[in-house]
Amino acid sequence: MINVTKTFLPDQEKYLQYVREIWERGYLTNNGPLLQQLESELKDYLKVDHLYFCGNGTIVLQIAIKALEITGEVITTPFSYCATSNAILWEKCIPVFVDIDKDTFNIDPDLIEASITPATTAILATHVYGNPCDVEKIELIAKKHNLKVVYDAAHAFGVTYKKRSLLSYGDISTCSFHATKVFHTIEGGALISNHPELDEKLSLLRAFGHQGDESYHFAGINGKNSEFHAAMGLCNLPHVPEIIAARKEVFDTYDNQLNWDVLERPVKNKDIEYNYAYYPVVFSSEKVLKDVLEALRVQEIIPRRYFYPSLNTLPFMPGQISCPVSENISERVLCLPLYVGLPLTDVERISAIINSVLAP
Repeated sequence: MINVTKTFLPDQEKYLQYVREIWERGYLTNNGPLLQQLESELKDYLKVDHLYFCGNGTIVLQIAIKALEITGEVITTPFSYCATSNAILWEKCIPVFVDIDKDTFNIDPDLIEASITPATTAILATHVYGNPCDVEKIELIAKKHNLKVVYDAAHAFGVTYKKRSLLSYGDISTCSFHATKVFHTIEGGALISNHPELDEKLSLLRAFGHQGDESYHFAGINGKNSEFHAAMGLCNLPHVPEIIAARKEVFDTYDNQLNWDVLERPVKNKDIEYNYAYYPVVFSSEKVLKDVLEALRVQEIIPRRYFYPSLNTLPFMPGQISCPVSENISERVLCLPLYVGLPLTDVERISAIINSVLAP
């Protein structure tokens, strides 16, 4: 069976050496030495000043909203994983969906201002498939209307925009280190902040809001991560360049094999160094997509409808705002298998199956 992704695993003995060290110290969590080492190495790798390693990619969105004291309405994208909008709801805010750009699949900045009301306090946008939002336009809008900006950069680890880490944009960017990501810590996530004055607040928010036994500051949450997860990150981080290179090879093979006369895909920003996180293709209709899914399923090939459905259509979302571009693309987009170690012969076979379904 070929799944849409497969977790990269480092040398087992290297990981076990870290585990033996953890055993000897007896220090398993609560901001341990390996976690601090990983944070330091991640800051060096990404060239960012303020990074906080946390439990997962959803809790960091919630902490970001809390840290920036975001309330009321939050402008956001309907084309993302549900964690993006769920975090807004969990923090008692109201997601206001703005449709996406038909070329990049990111939130359309030209539509944002029309949705701003006196209750709007922030913009929470996703760098879809690791492709940057229009960060310059969003920053101008945010400054004009005194809004906070949070980027869900779950897909963007290792991506640079204009020679700068994409994770360094916005008031806070969040990242996911889930086992399926380009860089993973089994489960994990990170907060990247441009505000040194938030250092202590972010650190406290992920650890119940208190220091030591008696110093309580505010109601925080358990956003911590363990030494075992940090150890996996320390094992994987040195491999990121080769991981990206291997994914690019798969990516390029799809590029060369698929029939682009009848397929579409998002337009990649020209000013980035990409991480090849996902390989999305867009079919002419949902029916064609389902035909392709069935043809691949018969061969035990499992891609993913990512993202589907458009978040604005979920029954528990308030307002049920229409986003026709997102709704249309979400019905027709499919992410194809992409991971380190996927044989290029299988990439060619997947492409041939898809092309055969698309053939007139």
